[in-house]
Amino acid sequence: MHRPLQRDTGFSLIELMTVVAIVAVIAAFALPAYQDYVLRGKITEATSGLSELRLRAEKRFADNRSYAGTATTVTGARYFAFTCPTLSATAFTCQAAGITAQGMGAFLYTINQDNTKASTITGLSGWNSSGSCWITKKGETC
Repeated sequence: MHRPLQRDTGFSLIELMTVVAIVAVIAAFALPAYQDYVLRGKITEATSGLSELRLRAEKRFADNRSYAGTATTVTGARYFAFTCPTLSATAFTCQAAGITAQGMGAFLYTINQDNTKASTITGLSGWNSSGSCWITKKGETC
């Protein structure tokens, strides 16, 4: 009697380890890029919220000739706490401070009545601070 040859239908250990190594290399490059992408997405809350506060302050000034009394809440904010520590008749400064529990504790953005924007980013490698613009991505400068 003649037996037909049996074929091995599984994967060899070498083939499996090759696939695992390829996936590990791809993940090593993709994960940091994805994390930076997520941070940039959260930063838009700060810049749009501060822009909204600035518009409210300018409207208040146009109507009342004073920045004092401007509403300083930003509805739906999850990643930043918004405050306006300076609200006088002729000046305002509003800030968005990142919430540490949301992974944004290193970020602080400000804007004032002259539309001067500033970014203070501490403790993150590759991120720059600026006294003249909002830094919204790693390595960016004004």
